[in-house]
Amino acid sequence: MRSDPSDNGGLFVGRRPGTQPVHYRGKPVLGNRRQRRRDALLGHCVLALMMLINLTFWGPIEAGWLWIVSHIPPLVDHIFFATVVAFLGILLTLIGGLIVCKQLDAAWILMRRASGVDQREGVIGRVFAYTAMVGVTLFGLWLIFGGGLAASGTAPSTP
Repeated sequence: MRSDPSDNGGLFVGRRPGTQPVHYRGKPVLGNRRQRRRDALLGHCVLALMMLINLTFWGPIEAGWLWIVSHIPPLVDHIFFATVVAFLGILLTLIGGLIVCKQLDAAWILMRRASGVDQREGVIGRVFAYTAMVGVTLFGLWLIFGGGLAASGTAPSTP
């Protein structure tokens, strides 16, 4: 419908520059076969990089910031300061990772279209969902069999 606010970028009066909907051509313009294979390979590499970045959200980033905070010199003898630094570091790193993944997702769409696939949607949601399943599974295995609950069942050491 023409009076739909989403039709004009969410504004009722006029359209702001850069808010127009994306219009794709009907069929991607195809180059030669070697170029399409190269674009498809680059698309797979970008997808693998997105998966790797998303997998780091489920443990390595947090462990890395806790390691960094553990090496802060004891200028201030407060655990609260270290906790705040670790929390802010983790938060900013996760936001930065999501920004990078969003940019890679847009590049992935362009690479898929250049390789001859009529790609109109990104894959960031599915990548995040699958890596969340893998991350939660690995964390659960670690919690049960690794250093989590398994370590709590050992006898306390006597000084």
